[in-house]
Amino acid sequence: MTSPPAQPSNNGPQGLGLGWFLGVYTPTVLTILGVILYMRMGWVVGNSGVLGAMGIVLLANGITFITALSISALSTNMRVGVGGAYYIISRSLGLELGGALGIPLYLSQALSVTLYAYGLAESLRLVWPNLPVQVIAALIVIGVVLVAARSTVLALKLQLPIMLFIAVSLVALVSGIDFEVQNTPLRGEWVDGGFWQVFAVFFPAVTGVLAGVGLSGDLRDPARSIPLGVLLAVVTGFIVYGSAPWVLSHAASADQLRNNELLWTEIATGGAWFIMPGLWGAILSSAIGSILGAPRTLQALSMDRLVPAKLGEIDAETGEPMLALHISGAVALAAVALGDLNAVAGVVSMFFLTTYGMLNLAAGLEELVNDPHYRPRIRVPWWMSFIGAGGCFVAMFAINPTAFFLAVIIELGIWWYLRRRTLRAAWGDLRTGLWFAMARMSMLQLRQARHDPRNWRPHILVFSIDLSRNIDLVALASQFGQDRGIVTATTLVQADTADVEHALELRRRNVGLLKDAGLLAFTEVIAVPDLEAGFMTVAQANGFGGINSNMVVFGWPGDDADRLADMLVRSRQLASLHKSTMIVRGVQSAPPPGIKEPEIIVWWKGRAQNGDLMLLLAHLLSLSDDWRRSRITLASISSDPAAVPKVTADLRRLLESGRITASVEVLVQDPVISIVDTIHVRSREAALVFLGLAEVSAGDERAYADSIHALVDELPRAILVRNGGPFRGRLV
Repeated sequence: MTSPPAQPSNNGPQGLGLGWFLGVYTPTVLTILGVILYMRMGWVVGNSGVLGAMGIVLLANGITFITALSISALSTNMRVGVGGAYYIISRSLGLELGGALGIPLYLSQALSVTLYAYGLAESLRLVWPNLPVQVIAALIVIGVVLVAARSTVLALKLQLPIMLFIAVSLVALVSGIDFEVQNTPLRGEWVDGGFWQVFAVFFPAVTGVLAGVGLSGDLRDPARSIPLGVLLAVVTGFIVYGSAPWVLSHAASADQLRNNELLWTEIATGGAWFIMPGLWGAILSSAIGSILGAPRTLQALSMDRLVPAKLGEIDAETGEPMLALHISGAVALAAVALGDLNAVAGVVSMFFLTTYGMLNLAAGLEELVNDPHYRPRIRVPWWMSFIGAGGCFVAMFAINPTAFFLAVIIELGIWWYLRRRTLRAAWGDLRTGLWFAMARMSMLQLRQARHDPRNWRPHILVFSIDLSRNIDLVALASQFGQDRGIVTATTLVQADTADVEHALELRRRNVGLLKDAGLLAFTEVIAVPDLEAGFMTVAQANGFGGINSNMVVFGWPGDDADRLADMLVRSRQLASLHKSTMIVRGVQSAPPPGIKEPEIIVWWKGRAQNGDLMLLLAHLLSLSDDWRRSRITLASISSDPAAVPKVTADLRRLLESGRITASVEVLVQDPVISIVDTIHVRSREAALVFLGLAEVSAGDERAYADSIHALVDELPRAILVRNGGPFRGRLV
């Protein structure tokens, strides 16, 4: 069975440092403005009329635009490494599914070189009829491989004059049209096919959004370059294609548009001299984009050990995956020998569209599951991504049902091979059995899963003597874990474990309290012979199937310093179990009434000093319904005024890398005012204050409890946090 690498080796781009224009926008927009624009757009308008063509353009570009948004969301939530779409899918949906799509995607990219080479050869024969198409196609494949082997940057820079040729051809077309005459009617007669038949011909024109994403490993800043380049390219394509029906309707009659593929050369100013270079350049640029993307997809597959590692080796001199490039060229040349590629072309298109659909699906699931780690700079509603995914699959079926099913069967076969096992469905009721099987499988997988800061979720254990008096404490805990973690309200009863009737009755009462409060939380009432020993036993045992509590919440003990000292002892014991502690003073589940924009202040002393957990908790709380209008302030105190700019910049970089929205405030410590008073003055109007708990040695708890009382006495709403978890310092 193919196993994933212990440590992924392609975490981020280390390549050519390309920017968004040359690395993403240029190859993407040139793939979108391709042969269909020149040779089939007239046929689309001639059949569907101006309004029908605009409807087709809107629908096709809508699907593409949603896909571009989904790609943007995913790429801004991770450091996209080598492999583009494969990398994004495999990191979002797993290596098995990533491989099931990545291997066909690689073959599609390699075979696309052949398809574009044939297309260019056929278009050359329009001018020189006696050219041997197969030989010319082979020479074109060899040529683009040699250019890519020489330099990726050179190959990309060759696309700049091609972009100029396309722009000149568009200007020549527009300048050759008399816009005072409307030759094509608004409504078409659909002579050569209905809406979906015409849509199927047009849709591949706008599916070039992955051309630039394939160079992700060579981008200087993928999180910026991919969204900017892809979205601008899609918008550019929409402007061109959206205006084409209106422009072409003034150029010729519907019959002429339908039956003359080279009508542009007859209409445009300068004729073929201005149009053909744009057409040839558009096809050639698409071939270049494919030969640059295919080796990098193969390189990423090899880095993840889905194919032999040797295939992704980097040439020491050029820094290029030369073996992968040569293999891709060999695949393209072998396909040239096949001659007729019509059947292959259909399946290749399906593989690309499946990839687009799965990117939408991945973005939708990420948004729906809503891990705390999922903090993209561009957020897309899950339903919109699902619409994009559905649109891709509907388009696949509309274009070629046979190729659609064949592509899906191939991808499922690869997925099954990579999984090397099947799921036996044994259930009575379909719905109940399915949910049970999913729950059981999830528990078993979580039990064996490798834990990582990316997957950290707040699983909170709330200890309470009387739940009816502490229901707000459970409600607050639920705000942190809303739709993300699990909250358990636990009451310990000191009693003989053989006499549990009282505990059972109390549990039934607590279940009713939680239900009446509308809280999605579990409850436990446990009879123990000794409360102190029972506390540690319950804290260790709480959880099931890999979902164990990682945080314990206590309510404020009031003025009782001895009880607070006892909580500090328990906090130290919990840290030995890799569990964090929160002590909550005066905080309700919602901000105080009457505050338009509640402020949450996080007092920062460093990642390792509980800061990472406090900042993440503040972020999670701000996402809840009750605290959604709140703003977070990351505050710190410096004794050196000269250090304030550096500390401020460091904290802003922390927020930027953690994708958390908050303001930064660094105060200069006044030597005549204590730090405690400084915190009091700044925090007096805050709706909530997060403060870190220090590690206290055994025997020093009472003295530290007194200092805590002095710190929080002027703070009516505060949460004291000690990060005892295994990911201390790594949660943001």
